[in-house]
Amino acid sequence: MQIMFDRAEVRYGTHAALQPLDLSLGEHRIGVIGLNGSGKTTFARLINGLVKPSAGRVTLDGLDTVKDEKAVLLKTGFIFQNPANQIILPIIRDDIAFGPKSRGVKGEALTRAVDGVLAQLGIAHLADRRPHELSGGELQLAALAAVIVTGPDIVIFDEPTNQLDLRNRAMVQAAIDALPQQAIIISHDLDLVSGYGRVLVFHQGRLAFDGGPQDAIARYRKLALP
Repeated sequence: MQIMFDRAEVRYGTHAALQPLDLSLGEHRIGVIGLNGSGKTTFARLINGLVKPSAGRVTLDGLDTVKDEKAVLLKTGFIFQNPANQIILPIIRDDIAFGPKSRGVKGEALTRAVDGVLAQLGIAHLADRRPHELSGGELQLAALAAVIVTGPDIVIFDEPTNQLDLRNRAMVQAAIDALPQQAIIISHDLDLVSGYGRVLVFHQGRLAFDGGPQDAIARYRKLALP
């Protein structure tokens, strides 16, 4: 999927959350790094229309995130920093089924869809569990299952390894690496993005660097530790 930013910017009154941005993204894995408040999350939420540009526009394969909002939402999935906040039903299987069910999938087709994504992520054993019974990594995978069961073309992750221990971090990283979908990953976990084809560095609402992971991480360190 080709994501295009055409002089897209976000302002709240006199505050520029994101300066005008011209950018084309098509890589399979894209990392996004920067200090807190640098514009990373604003940038990511522009892609699926959760944030609307104050000026300019953002398109996904030609679909405008404002004019074609519903079509864009069908193509994108978003995993929030705290996945527990997006798991809305008390049983994991039911939560995963909610998305396709709301789109008219039912009966055996619904069962196949849910079982298929549980198997894909290796979490079939969590199907009948409750969210509060899961580890942080398991919650991430449950939220991811509920997103990818609807068949998005791109998945956006906001700090997917935040506060995870080594085992859970490895579990989540393996799941992201195995996804067939294009993925954009916002993270402070520099090891996570070090293997990606392209990494963006944001600083004070601007795109400060766009390139390979090693150069991007070096630039980020200079900005963070002057």
